[in-house]
Amino acid sequence: MAGLARALQWISLLILLHAAYSTFDYLSQLKAVDRPQDHIPKDVTLEALLSLFLFVLGTVLASPTLAEITWAKEMDKRSIDEMDSRIGFMDLKHRGAVFFGSQ
Repeated sequence: MAGLARALQWISLLILLHAAYSTFDYLSQLKAVDRPQDHIPKDVTLEALLSLFLFVLGTVLASPTLAEITWAKEMDKRSIDEMDSRIGFMDLKHRGAVFFGSQ
């Protein structure tokens, strides 16, 4: 699966480079005939979007499997004493009088 993902990423990179070259060529042709720069052609825009889609797909396929995140899985690694000793919600209201005077 990693080979397919890597291939999709390389293909998407090549498609994106081709879209960039096509855009540069189109704009340089417009400049040569003294036409104002118009919008980029739709086929080049679709080519760039296809490249983005293929790159995202390749990246998702290359990602490792997700780890299970559950309370039971966390408690396999820790004891209840470690979980109860954390700071939690500290009350910091008493510090305002020291910094800002009594309110």
